[in-house]
Amino acid sequence: MHNRINKLLVVGLGLIGGSVALAARRAGFAAEYLGVDLAQDERQGALTLGVVDRASESLAELVPEADLLVLAVPVLAMQPVLQAIKPLLKPTAVITDVGSCKAVVLDAATAVFGQLPPRFVLGHPIAGAEKSGVLAARVELFERRKVILTPAPDNDPQALELVRQLWTACGAEVLEMDVTQHDQVLARTSHLPHLLAFSLVDTLARRDERLDIFRYAAGGFRDFTRVAASDPVMWRDIFLANRDATLDALDEFLNGVQRLKSAVESRDAEALVSIFTRAKSARDYFTALLNETGYQTMQNKRINFVTQPGGGPVAGQIRVPGDKSISHRSIMLGALATGITRVKGFLEGEDALATLQTFRDLGVLIEGPHNGEVTIHGVGIKGLKQPQGPLYLGNSGTSMRLLAGILAAQSFDTELTGDASLSKRPMGRVADPLRLMGAEIETAEGGRPPLKIKGGQKLKGITYDLPMASAQVKSCLLLAGLWAEGETRVTEPAPTRDHTERMLQGFGYPVFKQGATAAVQGGGELTACDIDIPADISSATFFMVAAAISPGSDLTLEHVGINPTRDGVINILRLMGADLTLSNQREVGGEPVADIRVRYAPLKGIDIPEDQVPLAIDEFPALFIAAACAEGTTRLRGAEELRVKESDRIQVMADGLLALGVDCTVVDDGIDIQGKGNETNVFGSASLQCHHDHRIAMSFAVAGLRASGSITIEDCATVNTSFPGFAELARSVGLKLDAISG
Repeated sequence: MHNRINKLLVVGLGLIGGSVALAARRAGFAAEYLGVDLAQDERQGALTLGVVDRASESLAELVPEADLLVLAVPVLAMQPVLQAIKPLLKPTAVITDVGSCKAVVLDAATAVFGQLPPRFVLGHPIAGAEKSGVLAARVELFERRKVILTPAPDNDPQALELVRQLWTACGAEVLEMDVTQHDQVLARTSHLPHLLAFSLVDTLARRDERLDIFRYAAGGFRDFTRVAASDPVMWRDIFLANRDATLDALDEFLNGVQRLKSAVESRDAEALVSIFTRAKSARDYFTALLNETGYQTMQNKRINFVTQPGGGPVAGQIRVPGDKSISHRSIMLGALATGITRVKGFLEGEDALATLQTFRDLGVLIEGPHNGEVTIHGVGIKGLKQPQGPLYLGNSGTSMRLLAGILAAQSFDTELTGDASLSKRPMGRVADPLRLMGAEIETAEGGRPPLKIKGGQKLKGITYDLPMASAQVKSCLLLAGLWAEGETRVTEPAPTRDHTERMLQGFGYPVFKQGATAAVQGGGELTACDIDIPADISSATFFMVAAAISPGSDLTLEHVGINPTRDGVINILRLMGADLTLSNQREVGGEPVADIRVRYAPLKGIDIPEDQVPLAIDEFPALFIAAACAEGTTRLRGAEELRVKESDRIQVMADGLLALGVDCTVVDDGIDIQGKGNETNVFGSASLQCHHDHRIAMSFAVAGLRASGSITIEDCATVNTSFPGFAELARSVGLKLDAISG
C-alpha cells in the first residue's frame, strides 16, 4: 500500500501524461492533481475530463507546489524543461519521466544539474495508442503493461520506491534495467518496428497502383503497418534521440533481409524453413509472454487447483504424455547427430520445450512440435552456433545440468539462466566435475545459477565416482565426454535412470557399461535415428496412486515406459499391496514399455527398501499420498536428493500432510508417515502451497479422492513443466479437480 502524497504534477498533458493522472487518481495516489501544458486545448480538455484539478501554462505557477513531478514531454525537449524547473523545485520533490530514450534524458539532466539528481528516477512506460492528446487518455492504459525504471546507483531509495508505487498504482508491472540496455532493447522491439512500418507504407504509397494495393491488402498488412499511424513528429524525435542504437538494430535487420534474399535467390528451401521456424518459435514465445502462458513466465501466472470430496472411483484407459527425460535427450542428441531425427510422443510441456527452444537458439532447425511429433535437422557434433544471448531454461533443472556438459565443450561462451525456482537449485554438482575435465564455469553464490561457461576449452576424460546417485550429473559428464580427449568414466553409488546411455547407443555412439560404471570415448559421431517416446512413468504415477487409493477403481495406463532404472514406483506400490499388473510388454526404440492396470486394493505401510529409492526419486511425493492411505507406518530413508529438487519435497509434503491431518515425522534423509488406511476420509480440508513444484501440486490433487472437504493447492502453473492437460485428464477418469486462474 502506498503512502498518499499531497500533489502530483504532470508536465505535458498528452496521452501518456493524462493517462498517468487518471490512473493515479483512480488509485487515490495523491490528494491533488496538477497539470502544465503550453497548449490551451490540452489544458481545457484535461480540466473538462477531470484529468487534473488545476492546469496552467506556467511551470513557475505549479512546480513549487509539487511533491512528485511526471515529465511527459518529448525527449528532445527535456533539457529546457529541466532548466526551467530547476530553481522552482521543493528540496523534497521527486522527479520521474516517461521518455523512451533514457540516455538522452540522462544527458539532459547531467547538463542541467551537473549530475543526475538523487531524487530524479528515470522511467519509461511501455504503452501507447494511435491517437494522441489528452482526449485520448485512458485510465486503464498501463494495466498489465510494463514500466521500465533505469535507476542510478546514487538514486534516493525513498524516491525510487515512490516512483515504483506510482506505476504499481497505475496497474503496471515495474521492471529495472540500466540505461544502455534499455535503449538497445527499445531500439529493437519498438523503434525498429515503427521505422519499418513507416518505410513500408511510404514505399507502397509511392507506387501508381497504391490504391489497389491498399484496397485489397489483408489484415496482416493492416496489423503490421498500424504503428505507421503514430505521431510523425514524436517518432522523428525518438529516432534522432536514440540514433546509435536504432542504427545498430537497423543494420542487424538489413543483414537478416540479405540472408532472406540470398535464400530466395538460390532456392534454398532449408534455409527458408530454418528462418521461418525460428521466427515462428520466437513469435510463439512472445505470445506466451503476453498471455503469461509459456514457461518463461509461469512464475507470474497464477493457477490454483481445487479438489472437491466425492471423487472416484478412478476408471478408464488413458495415455499420459511422453516421458520428460527422454524428450529432453531426444532433442539434445538429435541436434548433435548428422542427419534428420524424427521424434514421436514428444512431451509438449514447458521443461522439454525449454530444451527445444535452447537448441533453436544454438542454430539447430527443429520443426514442430505438432501433436507430439518433432523433426530435428541435426548439425553434427561440431555444428552448434553461439546464441545471441543467455539461454533461458525456465524451471528445468534437467536442461541446465545436461546442457552444461554439452556447452562446456563448445568453442563459444554461453550463459544458462532460469526462473526463480531453478535459480535456487545447486549446480556445483555438475560444475565441479566439469572443471576437473578442464571446463571453465562460473556460478552464482552457493554454486547456483546462472552458469557462465567459457568456450574454447579442451576437455580431458576423467574417472569420476558420483558422491550421490544422480542421472543428471552422470548424463552431464557422459555428454561432455563426447568431446573430451580419452575416456570419460562415471561410477554411481546406486542405479539411476539410464536413458542417456540407451539413447547414445541408439544414435550409434558406443557406451561401455560394466556394473555401476558407464564410459564413453571422445571423438565419435552421432547418426540420426527415429525415436518413439513412451509415456512418462512419473506422470503415470499420479494416476497409479489415484487408482490404488480409491475404492472400486480399475484404470489402465497405456504405453508406459518401464525402464528398469525407473520402475521403483511399481515395485514399491506392489510391496504396499497394490493390485498392479503389466501387459503388452515390448521394447520401443531401446526402451521397454508396457500397459499398466491398477485396481483398488487396501494398502499397507512398509519400510521402503533403500535400493528402490533412486529408482523412484521423482515419484515419492505421490507415493507419500499412497502411504497416508495405507494401514500402518511407511518409512523412507536414503532420500536426501528429495531436498534439492524443485522444492524440499520432504518438508513441503510433510507440511501439507500435517495440514490435512496426517501424522508424519521428518528426518534428514526421509520421513515416517502414519497411514490412516482404515478411515474413509484420510485427509481433511486445507489450503496448501506447492512452492512452484509441479509434483507437489499433482500429488495433493490426488489426495482429494480421500478427503472430507475441499483442498486448495495454490500456484500450480508449474504443472505445465511436465504434464500439460493434467487437470482435464484427471477429471476424465473420475477426479473432482478444478484448475482456477487467478
